[in-house]
Order: sequence, then structure tokens, then C-alpha cells
Amino acid sequence: MQIEAPPSVKPYEKPEGERRGLVIVNTGDGKGKSTAAFGLAFRAKGRGKAVKVFQFMKVPSARFGEHRLADQVGLPIQGLGDGFSWKSRDLEQSAQLARDGWAKAREAILSGEYFLVVLDEVTYPLIYGWLPLQDVLDTLAQRPRDVHVCLTGRRCPEELIAVADTVTEMKLIKHAFQAGIPAQRGIED
Repeated sequence: MQIEAPPSVKPYEKPEGERRGLVIVNTGDGKGKSTAAFGLAFRAKGRGKAVKVFQFMKVPSARFGEHRLADQVGLPIQGLGDGFSWKSRDLEQSAQLARDGWAKAREAILSGEYFLVVLDEVTYPLIYGWLPLQDVLDTLAQRPRDVHVCLTGRRCPEELIAVADTVTEMKLIKHAFQAGIPAQRGIED
């Protein structure tokens, strides 16, 4: 590690542009995409903003740590799926659940009722061909001016990255799972 001096001058100028809803993408093979999106959702909720989270791969009855805290603070999370594809008994049913879920998410985005809409793990139904990418792009373009949308998942389509305002790629450097350590409650669920 190299030691460096802390900055003595502000390293940036304050932007002069307009405040408006942002499209935020968390993608990549590393851990933290959904975690970052939930941090954003809790931050907005803490500021008294209306937030809605749609989880495209989680079942509606999921009770992970984020669901338990969300219940405590009144953050609505809607599971739209039936689990990851390798757990599915019927992939056409999984695809239909994604399409039905997208209709709900699209309605929430376009309604203007929410400051932030999180589309957690939405890249999977997109890359599996279950959702039409153009409809997602059109919805993002047509959303009310002040609505923020955060999309998460691996292998985000380039077309979404191109229209996003902020894109963060979580890079896998090392993961406990690779060393044979199973998921830890409170860390990964």
C-alpha cells in the first residue's frame, strides 16, 4: 500500500445541470449489486421518499434480511419470480411471471408515484429473452421526469448501459464461495 496525502482542495466542481430522475445500473460478476440497490432504496426511504422494489427472480414469499428490514420501515418489496432458473420446474411459467412482473414494474415507473423504483435482477429475464428489451428502454425514456430507476443483475445489456446515467460494475476479485464457504445469513441473504 502506498500512503498518500488527503486532498487539501475540493477535487471537483459542483455540477450546474438540472436535477432529474436518474437511470442507475449495478452490474458485473461481483457481489453487491442488489446490496447497493437496497442501500439506495433505504437511503431514499429514510428521506421520506416513495420507493418500490421489484425482485424479478425472488418468490413473493421470500424472507431474506432485506425483506425483514423493509417490513420494519414500510419499504414495499414485491417478489415477481419463482427462483433462479435452475430451481424452476417450468421455464415458460418463469418467463410468464417475469412478463407479468414487468407489467407491474412498468406501471409503477410510469405512474410517477415513486421517487425510486428498483428493478432487482431484471437483467436475467432480459438476457433469457423473457422480457422485450425495447419495452424496458421505451419505459425508461417515457418515465416522468423525476422518477429514478435502479436496475441490477449480471451481464446488463449494452443498450441499457448506453441510456443509464450511472453505471457501476461490481468486479469479482475473490469470493468466499470459491473457497467452499457457504452463504452466510445476514451477509448474502
